[in-house]
Amino acid sequence: MTTFQPAPVPGEAPPPDSVHPRDSRSDAPTSVARLNDTIRGFVQNWGSVWVEGEITSWNLRGGNVFGRVKDLATDSAISFRLWSSTRERLPDDLRVGDHVIACVKADYFVKTGDFSFSVSAMRHVGLGDQLEKLERLRAQLRSEGLFDPRRKKPIPFLPHLVGLITGENSDAEKDVHRNAELRWPHVRFRTKHAAVQGDRCVPETIAALKALDADPDVDVIVIARGGGDPQTLLGFSDERLLRAVAAASTPIVSAIGHENDHPLLDDVADLRASTPTDAAKRIVPDVAEQRAFVGQLRARLTSRLTQRLTHDVAQLEQLRSRPSLRAPESMLTSRSHDVFLSVARGRERIDRLLESQTRRTSELRASLRALSPASTLARGYAITHLADGVIVRDAAQAPPGVDVVVTVGRGSFAARSRGEVTEESPPADRP
Repeated sequence: MTTFQPAPVPGEAPPPDSVHPRDSRSDAPTSVARLNDTIRGFVQNWGSVWVEGEITSWNLRGGNVFGRVKDLATDSAISFRLWSSTRERLPDDLRVGDHVIACVKADYFVKTGDFSFSVSAMRHVGLGDQLEKLERLRAQLRSEGLFDPRRKKPIPFLPHLVGLITGENSDAEKDVHRNAELRWPHVRFRTKHAAVQGDRCVPETIAALKALDADPDVDVIVIARGGGDPQTLLGFSDERLLRAVAAASTPIVSAIGHENDHPLLDDVADLRASTPTDAAKRIVPDVAEQRAFVGQLRARLTSRLTQRLTHDVAQLEQLRSRPSLRAPESMLTSRSHDVFLSVARGRERIDRLLESQTRRTSELRASLRALSPASTLARGYAITHLADGVIVRDAAQAPPGVDVVVTVGRGSFAARSRGEVTEESPPADRP
């Protein structure tokens, strides 16, 4: 913190040291009001001064801020007052833990005897150029697609081994371990310690990241830090670290600081956790929740199966209650009767048809017999054939001495025309 020694101003009230006990008598002491007026008159002659330190208290009351700024090298601190009219001109992101410079003017309250400083200006130390560079880098990385949600890798549901990069013996490490083990007692960690601020932050974090990313057993990597002012978080917006995270094949979880802390690592990582505790809750499932979820699924499955079985049993009973299934032999009985009637009708029709055709056949046989030459021969007639089989229809066909064959009702015999008789030959069947 910048300090100064004010010099006495001629014509003004003497400094408080001039109001010394030996300048007054115990029987005639000075009043508290006169003492406070003297001190106030002296303090009001001090000019404004710029001081540097860390905000350790920031209390908002009625639009005004009452806080404290502590020296970074010692425990010295001052109290300050920030009126609402002045606060409107200051950055909106001022909070506890910020490294700032402030223009302050001393003030002494006569009524209460309190000493404080009024703030007329306050800003972060050295962040102007750095914030501008970060915004340019943010725009560049966004144009290259490093912030694109489509390139982000999903976090495994239940990682077998969690890689953790954090400060040694840090609260962030303890928070991640404790909260993850409360949710899933069998979770395993492989921790790499690295500086989380300062010049060693970026190279050590990159080295730890490459070591864990090359380990095939590590399923997810968490980079955790317990918050801090923007100045101390600059390492997690370094381009070298951001590109190493983007090139990693293992899913990366960024757990830097608190809800309001937002380094560029949050945008490049596959998942942003607001705090290390939040990271522990998001990398492993809650065993109690999962058991309850499994119980719900089992209950739903049992209910669905019960409903389905009940419905199917009802359907089966309905089918079984139908006459065709209750007495299936009745269908065979009725069909067998129909078959018997059909067979009987078929046999009757076949018998009638056979009788009719038999009668018709007899009639045709009688007609054929009546028209057959055999019937004529049976009545005593004969048929004479020449040797070549020609039937003799004219006597001129068989001159005297010609051999002929005579067919009678039963057989045939040879003869010679003109009455010459030859020996009968045994009758022969001719067609």
